[in-house]
Amino acid sequence: MNTYRRGWTLRRRLLALLTVAGVLLVGLAVVEAAVAARHRGQLDTVLNRTGPLRVQGQELLNSLVDQETAIRGYAVGGDPADLAAYRSGVAQEQTLIASLDDLAQPYPQIRRDLVAVEQRSAQWRGAVAEPVIAATQGGGAAGRALINDEARAQFEQIRVAVERLQADIFRVRQSAVSAVEGSSNLLVGLLGAALALVLALGVILVVAIDRTVVAPITALAVRVRRVAEGDYHHHIEGSGPTEFRRLAVDIDAMRQKIAEDLAEVREARERIEWVNTQLQKQAEELVRSNRDLEQFAYVASHDLQEPLRKVASFCQLLQRRYAGQLDERADQYIGFAVDGAQRMQRLINDLLAFSRIGRLTTGFTEVDLDRVMAEVAGQTEVARQQAGAELTWSELPTIRGEEPLLTNLLANLVSNSVKFRRPDVPPRVHVSARLVDGEWEITCRDNGIGIEPEFADKIFVIFQRLHSKDAYPGTGIGLAIVKKIVEYHGGRIWADTTVDEGSALRFTMPVLPTDDCHEAADQPSPEGLPYAAGVPADDSRSNR
Repeated sequence: MNTYRRGWTLRRRLLALLTVAGVLLVGLAVVEAAVAARHRGQLDTVLNRTGPLRVQGQELLNSLVDQETAIRGYAVGGDPADLAAYRSGVAQEQTLIASLDDLAQPYPQIRRDLVAVEQRSAQWRGAVAEPVIAATQGGGAAGRALINDEARAQFEQIRVAVERLQADIFRVRQSAVSAVEGSSNLLVGLLGAALALVLALGVILVVAIDRTVVAPITALAVRVRRVAEGDYHHHIEGSGPTEFRRLAVDIDAMRQKIAEDLAEVREARERIEWVNTQLQKQAEELVRSNRDLEQFAYVASHDLQEPLRKVASFCQLLQRRYAGQLDERADQYIGFAVDGAQRMQRLINDLLAFSRIGRLTTGFTEVDLDRVMAEVAGQTEVARQQAGAELTWSELPTIRGEEPLLTNLLANLVSNSVKFRRPDVPPRVHVSARLVDGEWEITCRDNGIGIEPEFADKIFVIFQRLHSKDAYPGTGIGLAIVKKIVEYHGGRIWADTTVDEGSALRFTMPVLPTDDCHEAADQPSPEGLPYAAGVPADDSRSNR
C-alpha cells in the first residue's frame, strides 16, 4: 500500500504540468503586452511627432524663403502685395515655430536647433528685411541697395540652421523607425517563442500522457485481458500514477476473489455432477424398480384372478348348498371366506387398474368433460339413488387426454364424495372448472365429512385409509388411482382444506392451444355454486 502513496498522483502531475505551462504562457503574454505597448508608443512617435516635425520643418524653410523672396520683390518694385506676402510669411513662421516647439518637447536637440533658426531669422529681419522695407517706403532705390551679398549671406545662415534642424529631425525619425522595427521584430520573436512553447508543451503533454496514462493503461489492459481469457492466477501489477497502481491493486483483489469463487464453483459443480450421477443412477434404479413393481403388480393381480375366482366360486357354492345344514359357526366361517374372497377380488381389480395406467394407452384425443360427466352420472346413478345424493356440474372444458382414464378419474371423485357423507345429510356433489394461470383448475366439491389438514397429503397414498372398513368400505386405492391419472395427463391434484364445509378436491389440466378460454379472466368462482368461464349459474347440469 505504501508503494503507490509515495508517487505523484495523475491529478498532481497534470496540475504541475498545466501550472508550468500557464506560468510560461502568462509570462510571455505579459512581456508581449509590454513590448506591444512600447511598439504602439514608438509607432505613435513616428506617426504623430517625427512625421509632422519633418513636414513642418520643410514648411518653415519654405516660409523663410517666401519672406526673403517677398522682401526682394518689394525692394525692386515696391509692390504692397509683396509686403503683405512678407507679413504673412512672418506670421506663418511664428505659427510653425510654436507648433514645432510643441512637437519637439521630447527632443532637446531639435528645440535647440529651432531656437537657432528663430534667432537667425530675427537677426535677418532686423538687419535686412526691416531696413529694406523702411528704405523702400522712403522712396528711391535705397531699398535695392540693401539687397547685397551681406544680406544674402545672413539669409544663407538661416538656411544652414534650418537644414541642421531638418537633419536632426531626420535622425530622430530614423531612430524612431528603427525602434519600431526592433519592437516589431521582438513581437514576431515573442509570437514565435509562444508558438514554440505551445508546441513544446503539446509534445511534452503527449509524451507525458503516453508515459503516465496510455502505457500504464495498456499494460494493465494486457494483464486484465490475460485474466479475462482464463488465467485467473496471473498476478495483476500496476505502474504509473498512484491511481493506476491503486486500480491495479483493486483489480487484482477482484481477480483473487473471482479465482476463489471459481474454485468454489468448480468444486460445487464437481459435487453437483457427482450428486447428479448418483441421482441419475438412483433414478434409473427407481424407474427399473417401479417398472418391476408395476410388472409384478400387473402379473400378480392378473395371475391371482383365476385361483381367486375359483376360491370365491367354491365358497359361494358351499354357502348356497350347505347354508343351514351346518351349525351357525360354520355358516359364519363360510360367510367370512366369501366376503374375504370378494374383497380380495376388488383389491386385485383396483391394483390391476392402478398398474395399467399409462401402460395400456389409447392415445390422447380431445375429450369433452361435459360428455364425460354425463357418463359418470350414469355410472354412479345407483349409488347416488341409494344415498339420496345430488350431482351437479357447471359447463366443463374440452381437454386432451384419454377418455376412459378421465371417466375413471371423475367417477372415483364423485363416488368418493358420495361415500364419505355425513349421517342424515343428503350428499351434494358439484364439479366446476375455472381458468387459472393458463391451465384448467377443476374442482369436485361436496358437503361431506371433510378432510383434516394433517391428512391432506395422505389420502392420495396407495392403500392409505383414514377410516375403518366397517365405517367406510373400500380398498384405499381410489384416490391413488386419481392422482396417477392426473399426473399422467400433466396435472397435479390436492385437497383444499380452506373450505368451510365438506371437502374440495382440486386438480389441474393443460389448456388446449386453440382454446378460446385462454382469453377469459382468471377469476375464482364462489365455492358450492355452479360456475365455468362464460356460463351462468342457472346453466349447470344436475342429476339426482
